[in-house]
Parts: sequence; C-alpha cells; structure tokens
Amino acid sequence: MTVQSFVYESADAASVACAHKLLELLEGALATQPRASLAVSGGSTPKRMFAEMAQSGFPWNNVHLFWVDERCVPPTDSESNYKLAKDHFIDAAHFPAANIHRIQGELAPTEAANLYAADIRSFFAISASNPTPRFDVIHRGLGPDAHTASLFPGEPLIDDHKNLAAAVYAEKFHQWRVTLLPAVLEAARHTLMLAAGADKADPLHSVLHAAYDPKKYPAQIGTYDGEGAIWFLDKAAAGTALGS
Repeated sequence: MTVQSFVYESADAASVACAHKLLELLEGALATQPRASLAVSGGSTPKRMFAEMAQSGFPWNNVHLFWVDERCVPPTDSESNYKLAKDHFIDAAHFPAANIHRIQGELAPTEAANLYAADIRSFFAISASNPTPRFDVIHRGLGPDAHTASLFPGEPLIDDHKNLAAAVYAEKFHQWRVTLLPAVLEAARHTLMLAAGADKADPLHSVLHAAYDPKKYPAQIGTYDGEGAIWFLDKAAAGTALGS
C-alpha cells in the first residue's frame, strides 16, 4: 500500500496545507463540472483549516457544503460541528446559505438522519443506476481510538454499505450523532485526512499497517488501499507510522 502523506512541524501547518489542497481539488472539480461537493468534519484540528479556507478568496458560489457527521445538538450549541464551521469559515467566507446542507441535529436522531439522507439523495440524483453519491472532497479526522466520522470501533453500522447516513449512539460520549456511512466515505473522489497530536500516533500506525479490519480501525474505511486518500499530519501524529 502506497500512502500519500505530508508531515508538518505543527498542527497549524498541517491544517493550512490541508486547506490549500482542499481548495486545489475543488478548483479542479469546478473546471470540469458546474458545481462541486464538499463534506467536512468537526473537532479542534480543523479550526485553522477553516480559517485558511475563509480567507482564501475562493469563489464559493458553486460549492455545496455537507457534513461528515454531527452531534445531535442545536446548531447554536458549542458542540455542534455546524457551529464550528459557521464560526471559523461560513460567516467569514460569506458562504452562500442556499449551498449549505446542514444536519439538523436539533431534531430526533433518526429523523435528522433520514432528512439528511434525503437531502443527499436529492442533490446527487440518486437512483437505481446511480446508487451512491460521490463527493468531490471529503475531509475527515482520526480519533485516538481510530474512529472516523462517528463510526467507532465495534459499531454495527460499519457493515452497512446500503444506506447513506444514520443515527448512531456514541457510547463513550453518551451522545447521539448522525454520520455518513461507509459506502459514501469509500466513494469519495478525494479524501483528505487531517490528524494532529501524539494521541493519534498509535491509531495511525494501526490504520496504516494493521490488516484491514474497519470494525477495529474504522479510519481504514476509504483510506486503506491508499487510493484517493491523502494524510496531513503533524510530527507528533505521524510518529513512526510512516517509516514502518
């Protein structure tokens, strides 16, 4: 497996580089099609990425923004992934409101998941001949337990390759969430993995070098074969994973 990866001195540097690549990929998509699709994740690391995107001057009118996952909280809640993007990217970039496809975390989890899946089906014109949406760019993170999106180790939904999104209860956080499912993550044209911090070193090593077992290492979903996934890491996260 050939891993596309870039290692930087700091989390900020990795985040900025990830933002630049994301913009490059969106620009490439818009050169050949009328609109582009982007799905982003939450967490603390993307804040700098979002800020870089906001000040880039990129023309966002033909980009549609989705989320990889969301906590089942109102959009004004400090834990909301939507609020994170709004505070650090959407408002400053004057991102067009009509192009925002928010997960409605304030609703009942299953209702929010169903509405989000319906929105995705509509946007991508999902049909029997076109059953899986292909996002132009999906930005994802890596958890200390090797989770990605809101797919945690042992989660039964990791085996669901039919549905697009689902409600999931994150036991370790005692919290309901809505997440994209593996078929969507695997179908992305480009996946940008952003990870920083020493607590990511061991899971990264497992994701890259252990046998394929997404039930144990969910971040292997859509990244394991090395095709289409690019890792942006700080030195602490990279650890020894890239040299083994």
